[in-house]
Amino acid sequence: MKIWGELKKRIIQLTVIVATLSCEKEIYVNLNSIEPLIVIEGNITDTPGPYFVKISRTVNFSSENSFPAVTNALVIISDDIGLKDTLTEMSPGVYKTKEITGVAENSYYLTVNVEGKNFYAISSMPKKITLDSLSFSPLIFNPTKDLYYTIPLYTDPVQLGNYYRFYLFVNGEKENTYSVFNDNLNNGLVNGRPLFSRDPGIEKGDTVSVEMHCIDKNVYNYFYALTQLSSGRPGGVTPSNPTSNISGDYALGYFSAHTIQRVTQIVK
Repeated sequence: MKIWGELKKRIIQLTVIVATLSCEKEIYVNLNSIEPLIVIEGNITDTPGPYFVKISRTVNFSSENSFPAVTNALVIISDDIGLKDTLTEMSPGVYKTKEITGVAENSYYLTVNVEGKNFYAISSMPKKITLDSLSFSPLIFNPTKDLYYTIPLYTDPVQLGNYYRFYLFVNGEKENTYSVFNDNLNNGLVNGRPLFSRDPGIEKGDTVSVEMHCIDKNVYNYFYALTQLSSGRPGGVTPSNPTSNISGDYALGYFSAHTIQRVTQIVK
């Protein structure tokens, strides 16, 4: 499972911290000695469904990155206007919606019952902010080759409290990282924060795509913490699992209701 694998690569001893606000709670465990934990990854977007929830199980830190699927779960996604969709298990550990449709500014509720345990999550899909275009600026620290970084251009609303997640694609290949932004420093302004390609860099003539997700605060907190953990930066956060918006019995992961946009341009 991708999220668990990122953490295993970076952290020797981890402390599981599952949210401290409202429906969130803290758990402190030694990952080399605990029983496996359930991991839930769920998404619903404003694009046409179906949408998917993946359920797997952690392994000991010293084990290989082979994460067993969790089967025969009862998985339900409902919305705040009364629609309830019971998901179908399309492959081991992967559950698919049949009816529900994601709509911006609606709230969505996830319920999972498996192995006698119950898990719950709420995510509110934000209003879609328009991703207008991409800008490319040269990397000044590379004197031997013209390389560029990407700036997604969008105007943040004047209301404080907007959160974004970005994926970068270069010549059709998805970068193995993502970026998350909030509007604490640039509220109401045109975005000027860059996205960087790790290997080897963006050149003239490359086709670059950026996918922007408008996400809610809890999902932003989860992925921001995950980026800090996977960066391995000195002086970063204390090694821990990122805060989760999943409540009920103990689980790792997240449930996200978000909008999606993609813009593609050629670097000229």
